[in-house]
Amino acid sequence: MAKAARASADAVIRVRDLTVGFGDHTVLKEADLDVYRGEILGFVGGSGSGKSVMLRTIIGLLPKRAGKIEVFGTDLSAVEEEERQAIERRWGVLFQNGALFSSLTVLENLQFPVREYLDLSQRLLDELAMAKLEMVGLGPDVGYKYPSELSGGMTKRVALARALALDPEIVFLDEPTSGLDPIGAGDFDNLISTLQRTLGLTVFMVTHDLDSLHTVCDRIAVLVDGKVIEQGPMETMLASQHPWLKSYFHGKRSRVNEKRRGG
Repeated sequence: MAKAARASADAVIRVRDLTVGFGDHTVLKEADLDVYRGEILGFVGGSGSGKSVMLRTIIGLLPKRAGKIEVFGTDLSAVEEEERQAIERRWGVLFQNGALFSSLTVLENLQFPVREYLDLSQRLLDELAMAKLEMVGLGPDVGYKYPSELSGGMTKRVALARALALDPEIVFLDEPTSGLDPIGAGDFDNLISTLQRTLGLTVFMVTHDLDSLHTVCDRIAVLVDGKVIEQGPMETMLASQHPWLKSYFHGKRSRVNEKRRGG
């Protein structure tokens, strides 16, 4: 955990007083959040608490009612469209269910974001897509399959490869291990950790997977009642006396209780 990036407190994402709602229902209530350069931040909270809402608001898919979102030191609501697009090109997103285009092959899915920003020949597009597949541990034959022909684990890896297509600095992951068996989830955690180290990525990971939080996350941020009530390493989470944190990290399915039972 003791990385120079953390010591410098270089927040590449800074959220302040963020309020987001739908109709009469307010989901995020003046929430604050920092994501530091080069870290893997695990973002947790109860089901329906607004974790994915936070992610989607940061990347511009949902409107905010109030507050400020800065990415790379830039207030996203105070820039022209061209500058915002330049910032968006510096991040990649893996949505919970992959969000692959069903009518496109895997190669075509990976090339989609590249075509939006770069004017490359088909040969270069194919080479780039194949390189990204290799990066996430998939063979070239996968490139010619359609999403319907992929397993759950393969779908996650293809979606991650697409998120990496433009060599981003930040990667947003929405429940990346959901739907995977324990072995597949562990392998995916290892892949994320390896890519983060080798590529120098900053990773914002919405998750409820306790194993992911313990094994790959440098810090954890906790969303309760529309606010981020705690941010810090696992040691901070385990030491907290907040009722929700105690229930989550010391509950029946926690690693703490597994050790008590001799697991």
